[in-house]
Amino acid sequence: MTSQTNFSNIVRDPHLSAKQKAHYLALEAEASLPYMPVSKAVQDALDNNIICDMFEGHAPYKPRYVLPDYAKFLKNGSEYLELAPARDLDEALNSLTILYHHVPSVTSIPVYLGQLDDVLLPYVKEIDEETLYRKLRLFWMMLDRTLPDAFMHVNIGPSDNIVCRTILRVDAELKQVAPNLTFMYDPAITPDSLLQQACQNICECSKPHIANYPMHANAYDAKGFGIVSCYNSLPLAGGANTLVRMNLKKVAEDAASSAHFFNDVLPYYSQLMFELIDARAAFLHEESGFFNSFLVQEGLIEEDRFAPMFGIYGMAEAVNLLMKKDGKAEQQYGHDSEANKLGHTISRTLSDIVTSTPVKYGYQERALLHAQGGISLDIDVTPGVRIPYGSEPDPVQHVQALAEHHQYYTSGISDILTIDETVKSNPLAMFQLCKGALNIGFREFTANVHSNDLIRVTGYMIKLSDVAKFKEQGSRTNTTGLGAEAAANTGILDRQPRVISREQTPRYCNGQ
Repeated sequence: MTSQTNFSNIVRDPHLSAKQKAHYLALEAEASLPYMPVSKAVQDALDNNIICDMFEGHAPYKPRYVLPDYAKFLKNGSEYLELAPARDLDEALNSLTILYHHVPSVTSIPVYLGQLDDVLLPYVKEIDEETLYRKLRLFWMMLDRTLPDAFMHVNIGPSDNIVCRTILRVDAELKQVAPNLTFMYDPAITPDSLLQQACQNICECSKPHIANYPMHANAYDAKGFGIVSCYNSLPLAGGANTLVRMNLKKVAEDAASSAHFFNDVLPYYSQLMFELIDARAAFLHEESGFFNSFLVQEGLIEEDRFAPMFGIYGMAEAVNLLMKKDGKAEQQYGHDSEANKLGHTISRTLSDIVTSTPVKYGYQERALLHAQGGISLDIDVTPGVRIPYGSEPDPVQHVQALAEHHQYYTSGISDILTIDETVKSNPLAMFQLCKGALNIGFREFTANVHSNDLIRVTGYMIKLSDVAKFKEQGSRTNTTGLGAEAAANTGILDRQPRVISREQTPRYCNGQ
C-alpha cells in the first residue's frame, strides 16, 4: 500500500483513539523518509529478514530507550520545565508526572519511570502507611490511564522499605497492564519475606519480573543501571540509542554445518549488524539534534552512557537446524544436553564478538548483547534463547537448560515460565523456584500463572479479556494490538502450564 492509503486507513479506523491515530500517522511519516546509507550487503540482509532494525524509523530522531536520573531531577528541579526542587511526596509525584511526558522512546511513551522506591523514599518520612497507600494507588492508576503502554517500566528493591512494599500491594490489587514492574533481588540485602511477597504478586498478576541485582550491577559502573521496557538492562542516565537484532535461525540456514556457522557465517552477519548499528547510531548522535535537549543540558542523561543493543533471536531453531546438519537431529534444544551445550556455545561466541568489537557510540565503546524477546510478526521462530512454545519441559529442567545463557546477555535476557494455577494454593513453590533459578545464574526470573487474565507476551503485559474484545472494540491500551497479533501469529497462548514438582524443587534450590 502507498503511504497515502495507509494514512487514509489510519484516520478512518473506528477502533483507534485520536491519540493512537496521531502515533500511527507519525510512524508512517517516519517510514516515508529515505533510509540512511548502508551497504548492499546490509540491505540484502534486511530484505531477507536476517537482520532487523526493529522499525525504529528510517532516520532516528530519538533513542530507543531513555533512562533519566529521576532522583537528580527531583533534587534539583528543572529550569526547562519551570519546576522547583520537590519538597514533599505530592510535589515529587507531580513533578514526575510532568517529566514523564517529556521522556521519549521508540514507543513515544517513557519506558523507564525510575527506581521508584529509592526515588520517593526521601519524601515519605512524615507520611503514615495508609496515606502513602492512597497516594501511590492514585499515582498507579494515573500512569495506566494517561500512559497506557505495557512497555512502561518501574523498578523497585532490593532493599526492604515502605514504598517498595506499598507498590507491590497496589500492583497486586489493581492488576493493571501498565506499568510493567521489576523487583530487584539481592540475597545480601533482600529478606525472604519481601521476595515471598513479590512471588505472591506473580501468583496474583504475573508481575513483577525478579531481577538478579548483583549480576546486573556488576555489569555497570557505580552510577548504576535500570531495567526498562520488557526486561532490558541499560546504564542509568543513559539508555539504548538503537536495537538491531539477528535472526539466528536464518543464519543457521546459511551454514553447511556448525563449524561453518561458527567460522564463517556468524562472523559475517555480525559484521553487518555492526555496520547497521553504527549507521543508525551515527544519525541519532550527529544529525538528529536529540543530544542538545534539556535532558542532556540539565544532566538527567549523558550522551556517553547510551549503547546500541546487539539483539538475537531464534536460538532454538538455530540449534535444532545445526544439530540436524551435523547428523544429530534427534537432539533437541531445551531437552538434550548436547543441543543445550551447542546453544551455550553460540551465546558465548556472540558475547566474545560483541565485547571485542568497538562501536563509535557505545557504553565504554561497546554494544551490549541482548536476547531479544520477539515481535508479533515473527512466524515460526522463537524469541531470544527461549524454548519453543508448547514444548517446554518441567520448570526445573526448563531453568537448568537455560541458566548458562544468562551470564552473556548484559542488556537483558528472559524466559517466561508458565505455571499451573495450583501454585496459587502453594505460593512458596513459586518462591523456591525463583530463588533456585537466581542461585544458579538466572539474570531474570519471570512467570505467568495459567489462570490469570493478566499475562506476559514477550515481556510486556496484556489482559486476555482485552485481546478477546480487540477486533470488535479496539483498546485504550496501546500494546493490546501487539498482543492480539502475537497470539494469532506466534503461538504465545500455546505455552504449556507446568506444575512445580515438590520433589524436584527443594533439591534444586539446594544446588544439587
